[in-house]
Amino acid sequence: MLSGIKGAVAYLDDVIVVGRTEQEHRNNLESVFKRIGEFGFCVRPEKCILFLPSIKYLGFVVERNGRRPDPDKISTIKRMPAPSDQASLRSFLGLVNYYGTFVHELSKIRSPLDALLRKGARWKWSAECQQAFDHVKEILESDLLLTHYDPNKKIIVAADASNHGIGAVIMHRFADGTEKAICHASRTLTNAEQKYSQIEKEALGLVFAVKKFHRMIPLGLVFAVKKFHRMIHGRRFTLLTDHKPLLAVFGSKKGVPMYTANRLERWATTLLGYDFTIEYRSTEKFGQADALSRLVDKHAVAEEDVVIAAINAKDDIRRCLSDSIHSFPVTSELISRATAEESVLTELMKCIVDNWAKPPESKHLQPFFNRRNALSVLEGCIMMTDRMVIPKRLQPAILRQLPHGHPGIVRMKAIARSYIYWPGLDMEIETVVRSCDKCAAVAKAPVKTELASWPLPEKPWSRIHVDYAGPMDGQYFLVVVDA
Repeated sequence: MLSGIKGAVAYLDDVIVVGRTEQEHRNNLESVFKRIGEFGFCVRPEKCILFLPSIKYLGFVVERNGRRPDPDKISTIKRMPAPSDQASLRSFLGLVNYYGTFVHELSKIRSPLDALLRKGARWKWSAECQQAFDHVKEILESDLLLTHYDPNKKIIVAADASNHGIGAVIMHRFADGTEKAICHASRTLTNAEQKYSQIEKEALGLVFAVKKFHRMIPLGLVFAVKKFHRMIHGRRFTLLTDHKPLLAVFGSKKGVPMYTANRLERWATTLLGYDFTIEYRSTEKFGQADALSRLVDKHAVAEEDVVIAAINAKDDIRRCLSDSIHSFPVTSELISRATAEESVLTELMKCIVDNWAKPPESKHLQPFFNRRNALSVLEGCIMMTDRMVIPKRLQPAILRQLPHGHPGIVRMKAIARSYIYWPGLDMEIETVVRSCDKCAAVAKAPVKTELASWPLPEKPWSRIHVDYAGPMDGQYFLVVVDA
């Protein structure tokens, strides 16, 4: 009935009419009353409340500056007793989740309660559970406010990842430079995702956020994109990350870098459907999304404290360095010494430190120059995003390790692209596999199929073959053959 009327929405028998100004509000009210009359209905004046500065609607208080939880609903949650079994705990968490977008640390606070709902978990209401239960109530009682989404204002999407969680926030940037949150989102990482390298966790956070908030961009680093997909798809927005190597993966104007690992390449392809610029913001200025991910973390460790205070991405890259060599017969100290002994790599490190002041003259550095935005130096080792550059002296040892298990060319390349790099790596892997008798023995033989002719048609035009031919003299021809 109210379809097409601006500023009017309905939920069952509750109709709400809004307006940015008093005159706009009057015009919208007149349109609603006229439409009600056209359908043969009447309104009872005693049931109408007009010209309110704020209203309570579906559990929220909506006003000019934003929206907050309804105090009456929060009082109901506050009066709830401690759960006595899983059913009552699910009821409590169901009410709390309704206001989850207001509380960026909710996933962390409720983690002791979530543990009781896991499959096979034994019910034991501990002091930690009671503390989490009380803390959730206290947070919901505080002054929580989210700004209204405005399609005319600049959109900022930020995401961050810790060892056990990813968090995202979508914000508006106002004329005075301030940024105010529209919505928060966070989730814990699965067991498989916890094994990702740090750069992959950070990238997963970005994609999640954009898809989460997609609807807020009229036509949404993976969590941020997915989570905010509806808010951002079709609109230009700024994507913030505190993990500098992602700038080379997601921010390249030339498309997805060819050296990107498979998982990152897939996520980068996902982001190609969005209109955004990606910017780096140091961790100390990255409060909202950073807090989200780290408050999800159920196992606080000293490393996380260092990252929160970091000014650059070195701590994250250090974890990437550890991830890159954990399965190979070398250590970071050995790679560092071998790098220092190799003239090409020492010259490369100097170029990286000098920020490539001029194009290199040596042809040996050209492959690295093409990837210069992804290169960094850490503890005497050269990193390309989350892959380690291996000196020539150690390459034979790495190549001997790669065929372990004889996974074949494709799988072996995928493993190498996740951890290591040197120019010509793919060709050397192909040579190793082709010269390995065991790889040839375990390789799947091509499936042989018997040749068969097409069955004879019973009548004309019962089967046709169609294809394009050309170009011939600038023209293409559609060729149709009756079998």
